Amino acid sequence: MGIADTKHELAANRMIFDVRRDPALYTNFADNFETVMENYGLSEDERQAFRDIDIKRLGELGVHPYFLPQVSRLFHGGAYNHNNSPSAQAYGKSVVDGEGKTR
Repeated sequence: MGIADTKHELAANRMIFDVRRDPALYTNFADNFETVMENYGLSEDERQAFRDIDIKRLGELGVHPYFLPQVSRLFHGGAYNHNNSPSAQAYGKSVVDGEGKTR
């Protein structure tokens, strides 16, 4: 799950980048992320990892390491990025503890 394992062409990388920066797209993602994933052309493996909020699996698929905690924030919040936020706890559980799915 290091930078060398990043697959820059992976549709999930572009989607995460866009969703984190576009408030309208973020709202659409929050309301109907299945449609957003379809619009970005995510593979079934990518889609299932998002459905499960399986951050570890997304890393294995080639999501950029910077984006992995961003995924946790998309689903669990965490605007303040403190260690006790739900997103930080979910990220730690999935990636640090190796438990995978956080949903």
